[in-house]
Amino acid sequence: MGKATLITGGGRSGKSRHALELAGCYKRKAFVATAEPLDEEMRRRIAAHRKMRGGSFLTVEEPVDLAGAIASLPDDVEVAVVDCLTVWLGNLTHRHGTNSSGFGEVDAFLDVLKGPPCDLIIVTNEVGMGIIPHNPMARQFRDMAGALNQEVARLAERVILMVSGIPLTVKESTG
Repeated sequence: MGKATLITGGGRSGKSRHALELAGCYKRKAFVATAEPLDEEMRRRIAAHRKMRGGSFLTVEEPVDLAGAIASLPDDVEVAVVDCLTVWLGNLTHRHGTNSSGFGEVDAFLDVLKGPPCDLIIVTNEVGMGIIPHNPMARQFRDMAGALNQEVARLAERVILMVSGIPLTVKESTG
């Protein structure tokens, strides 16, 4: 059974780079990408991420069914980098709306974290450290992301906060 590491921090704080560095010591690794190339700017971001990780990862692109993507990884995968939860939550919100009482996909993902098939390195954005969003939908997304991040952090063995490219370990289970 694998262990989960959550890497959180602000935008452009070095989360993805650090996740790839942590995965570097594994031989057989996967990258589960949640972004969808819906516009030219996102296509450029996705291309930059692909270039950054090179060809050493099996790449799985899954914008919605994160639990299914992890469950379908080959048995020999030792670690999977999941990048990123807030983009994934945005995808779910786009599909289901913000008035939903919850997303089944989130519940399924949290269930996977209780006994992951391999080590997981999960990237997310800390969205609650800035100004209070101006509109109700943005505030609701911030609240949903905060709740998701808290639950993933609770289930993870290790939590790392990235600050200006520097990793700070805020939780390390020793069991």
